[in-house]
Amino acid sequence: MLSRRQFSASLVCAGAQCAPALLRAQAPTLSDLRDTATGLPQLHAILVQRGDEQLLAEAPRGRGLTAAANIKSCSKSILALLLGTALARGEIAGLDARLGDVAPRLIPADATEGVADLTMEDLVTLRAGLQGTSGGSYGAWVGSSNWVAYALRQPRIAPKGGRMIYSTGTTHVLGAAIAVATGKSLRALARERLGAPLDIDVASWTRDPQGYYFGGNEMALSPEAMLRVALMMRDGGLYDGAQVIDADWVSASQVAQTASPYSGLGYGLGWFISASGWVIARGYGGQIIASHPARSLAVAITSDPTQAARSGGYFGDLMRLLDGPVLALA
Repeated sequence: MLSRRQFSASLVCAGAQCAPALLRAQAPTLSDLRDTATGLPQLHAILVQRGDEQLLAEAPRGRGLTAAANIKSCSKSILALLLGTALARGEIAGLDARLGDVAPRLIPADATEGVADLTMEDLVTLRAGLQGTSGGSYGAWVGSSNWVAYALRQPRIAPKGGRMIYSTGTTHVLGAAIAVATGKSLRALARERLGAPLDIDVASWTRDPQGYYFGGNEMALSPEAMLRVALMMRDGGLYDGAQVIDADWVSASQVAQTASPYSGLGYGLGWFISASGWVIARGYGGQIIASHPARSLAVAITSDPTQAARSGGYFGDLMRLLDGPVLALA
């Protein structure tokens, strides 16, 4: 068992940033990982798989490994996968398809000038340039009578395709556009195109006043289901021998197009990318779906969804867990 000082050092020394000899000298054991992970007071469940071997499956709090949990903004990354299926099937012409062409009926008459020209890429990479509806603006947005219209009325604060502006309103517009383009609800798409091939269920999902499922929040998946999504992302869209998501889309998702102004993580097509090689879906409170293709690792973490998980706080603890003791097991 590592001493507390040795384990802290292993957390600070993350992945490829450490000398190989130092990693070998201080690499935590699986027992150390289990003790440290389950000792995090906000953590509800954690699953870690390397190759075909499940290394860790613990649920010290919460409802267990098989019960549905609110994955919060991890659903933004799930939504991005659904966009990939719509593109692969020709239901949306391409990432450069304009909102005004894909779903013109979503745009209110008093929308901010230029929103019709927003592309699917602008939306999925959170570069719409509109003032965000997350954080302090979230309550007023979800209290409005039309979430899509409200988001599209936000003032422009950056050029479209410019910097990343974290906004659940942006991904909600994307989700509604996908629903219009495919003629199916997001939940039906998720169950058909992810749920069936992964043998998982979207247990519940909030809808807006117009009936559109919440494109970016309030989706319920079990920790075991989250792990299957992580495994599929790790394996280039494959799961149990079947190609669930187009391999090119999975690959493109893992290329940073912009970067989070909060965590500094890169951001691709709906997925965060760390310098150490993790591809991450991140949700409020510390919900994580993560894959590391180079190390054949897949991880699912659920946490207390009522407590914040800031980059300088609990989410930082989780990143140090991934970059230190989890990577050291690969």
